[in-house]
Amino acid sequence: MTIQWFPGHMAKAKREVEEKLKLVDFIIELVDARAPYSSQNPMLHQVLNQKTKMVLLMKKDLADAQVTEQWVEWYKEQGIIALPVDVQQQKDIQTVVQQAKELGNEKLEKLRKKGVRPRPARAMIIGIPNVGKSTLINRLAKKKIAKIGDKPGVTQAQQWIKVKKDFELLDTPGILWPKFEDEIVGYRLASIGTIKDNILPIPDVAAFIIRFLQTHYPSLLLERYDLPPSIEEMGEVFEHIGEKRGCLESGGKVNFDKVADVIIRDLRSNKLGAITLETPAVVEQEETE
Repeated sequence: MTIQWFPGHMAKAKREVEEKLKLVDFIIELVDARAPYSSQNPMLHQVLNQKTKMVLLMKKDLADAQVTEQWVEWYKEQGIIALPVDVQQQKDIQTVVQQAKELGNEKLEKLRKKGVRPRPARAMIIGIPNVGKSTLINRLAKKKIAKIGDKPGVTQAQQWIKVKKDFELLDTPGILWPKFEDEIVGYRLASIGTIKDNILPIPDVAAFIIRFLQTHYPSLLLERYDLPPSIEEMGEVFEHIGEKRGCLESGGKVNFDKVADVIIRDLRSNKLGAITLETPAVVEQEETE
């Protein structure tokens, strides 16, 4: 199944990214630490060409720390610096600023040797919707500049933001690619709230989450829903969770839509625990299949 999702403002944003690339020294790409590979934008990779890049694994507090370290190493093997980030941790913000300064200095040193007047380093910050870009920008600038929202696609215009005297950021709207050829990518992004909830059926997204947890984090299901491994059939799983969480209609019948909402909210709010939906080994296997 191919999942189509490409609002018009995103097509315009892609063109603007292409036009502005020549103005920046390096790229800061934000991905969601819970699905680093799926939340990259392969369409933008074609656009960015050979620009120097650093990757920020956002929302690290919601992700499995051990798997996050695997992703840091995976990027390192490709010659890309990757930093896990929790925007509420000032030390993480400072690490981002320091790393950005180092990347910018490499470019500025080359310009100085050519006789170009000194200027702040310039970076373009990109990422798919709802990955935490606006919150990060506000923390870097130490004031409210970018709009923040829990719905994908809040930022819809480009703007320059100064980060002290260290560097300047060119903000861009969150951009998704035109379609997901691999439906599992769509389900991962739907699970963490990156694409709008009306793109895929909510019960199907919840069932995807349950199947993944049954395979990789069964103890979290037992802890949150008292769901033993012996209950495998999805209808029985929904019945069990619905009864435990009171997702009932008149007459005591379980409302599966309410159960699906509970499961998805629990994952996104970290009530199920720190979870990562993909590992480097898994995505490399998927690419070869």
